[in-house]
Amino acid sequence: MNRRSDGKKLAVDGGPKAVSKAIPPRGLLDEKEKNAVAALFDQAIAAGQAIGYNGEQEEEYCREFAEALGGGYADAVNSGTNAIYVALRALELPAFSEVIVPPISDPGGVMPVPLCNLIPIIADAQPGSFNAGPDEIAARITRRTSAVIVAHIAGEPADMASIMKLARKHKLAVIEDCAQSHGAVYRGKPCGTIGTAGAFSTMHGKHHCTGGQGGVVYTRSKKLYWKIRQCADRGKPFGLPSGTRNVVASLNMNLNEISACIGRVQLKKLKTIVRRRRAVAEKIRDGVAKLEAVHAPPLPRGAEPSYWFLRLALELGKLTVTKEEFCKALAAEGVPAVGPSYRHIASEFPWFQERRVCGTPGLPWTSPLYKGNPDKDYPVPNAIAATDACFNVGVHEKMRVSDGAAIVKALAKVEAAYLRSC
Repeated sequence: MNRRSDGKKLAVDGGPKAVSKAIPPRGLLDEKEKNAVAALFDQAIAAGQAIGYNGEQEEEYCREFAEALGGGYADAVNSGTNAIYVALRALELPAFSEVIVPPISDPGGVMPVPLCNLIPIIADAQPGSFNAGPDEIAARITRRTSAVIVAHIAGEPADMASIMKLARKHKLAVIEDCAQSHGAVYRGKPCGTIGTAGAFSTMHGKHHCTGGQGGVVYTRSKKLYWKIRQCADRGKPFGLPSGTRNVVASLNMNLNEISACIGRVQLKKLKTIVRRRRAVAEKIRDGVAKLEAVHAPPLPRGAEPSYWFLRLALELGKLTVTKEEFCKALAAEGVPAVGPSYRHIASEFPWFQERRVCGTPGLPWTSPLYKGNPDKDYPVPNAIAATDACFNVGVHEKMRVSDGAAIVKALAKVEAAYLRSC
């Protein structure tokens, strides 16, 4: 591979690292969570009762979560996947209707759709983005469409104003998948509050967590909230007159008091977590503006990301190496969590291609009750182009702005080594 000689030997070739000061570990949990859980155990031991769920900790966590989003209603569940599942169930969508899903998503953001006897239809991404755009969603709408799931990947808000205008025109419910976008804001509104419902993951890797796993379903509608509560806990008659028995068949997807206790402490840290992530990410975005082959993709107007990771793009035609080789060199310079690809496209996974959802392969697509074409392909060239061009850099709240400056230095060093000569 050809490397321009500028006197700066790459770390991958044995030179000194550009990020010379070690990046601190994230350290999401500390004594505050430990002490809160210990106090909960002390209470349980003193009372002679086991720690359960639907208690004071969960009630307060849900209230505080909704309050952090400016009001409304929240119900804590045991995973982000089940947050999507519960939201779909609560909307009572017609069986075998179509739900438009994101082009790029964790599998848990799409799998609940066929598990609810609904047909996932993958929308393409907006050009240059990992998120679906209004035009791409519009291209997938049919008379069978009942809802849209919009993911804010990497903490970058999707173009919600245009998407909601489209949804209102076609009378479609919108679920915002906010697993990666805690604290992100779009035109002054928190992500998760713009659509019909918001679904959050609170597993250990997210902006704030409830321990190992967890999730939250949010809505501004009190009527929908009670249906969410019912669908999250075996159809229990929440919000209905006393004496009513279970009203819908569902599963037990509750969070628990220990997890909610952790979540309450974590929630108090969220504003600081997002603020610090933004400071580091924006330092890097500003720094790469001076580079030739590395760029920060544009964001929708009014978008304030919360940066679950930072997405950067390469102009590979200006480089003498592949993206994978560039990222390997970048990681050697001490840049954290460099990911050369984020190609999480549902239609490319075996479970989707082989329709492995129910015991009989093909369902729900092959049900005679589905009136669409079960074999129709939904290409996503924009999503593929974006994942081909982009790579990810890890950012977190314990990083310093000076770490962001060092990462820019590393990016400039690697680019200079691999930049094509004019």
